[in-house]
Amino acid sequence: MTDRAKPIREKALCYIVRDGRLLVFRHVDVPLEEAGVQVPAGGIEAGETPEEGALREAREETGPTELSIVRKLGVTDYDVTPYRWEIQRLHVFHLALHQETPERWASEERGGGAAIRLECFWIPLEQGHVLAGGQGALLSRLF
Repeated sequence: MTDRAKPIREKALCYIVRDGRLLVFRHVDVPLEEAGVQVPAGGIEAGETPEEGALREAREETGPTELSIVRKLGVTDYDVTPYRWEIQRLHVFHLALHQETPERWASEERGGGAAIRLECFWIPLEQGHVLAGGQGALLSRLF
């Protein structure tokens, strides 16, 4: 073990809810056992508020643009070791989606490299326990 302190990375995490269902996605080109089922989340950029980061990440990862923040559910820390030597400080938001979507659709997140292919879909809120990497930590605050 090391005594080196783990860096803290500020992230926004989004629970987009409609009709008792949660919007999730999976990575098309990454095995499910490696990436799991996820909700929109990502790093908060310099000069960006957690709220701005949440809306940006939700739009980038899922495609729909008509989103609003219902409320902030809280902040929780998640230690991602051994995957990466860091603590992720998750600013968790409940978001509303104000446009129609299919039950499943393809999306792409574009970053500095190649596009990351995603498949977005809805699951019952009660199935939120399947979320990867601590993403379900504050899901109970929706009830």
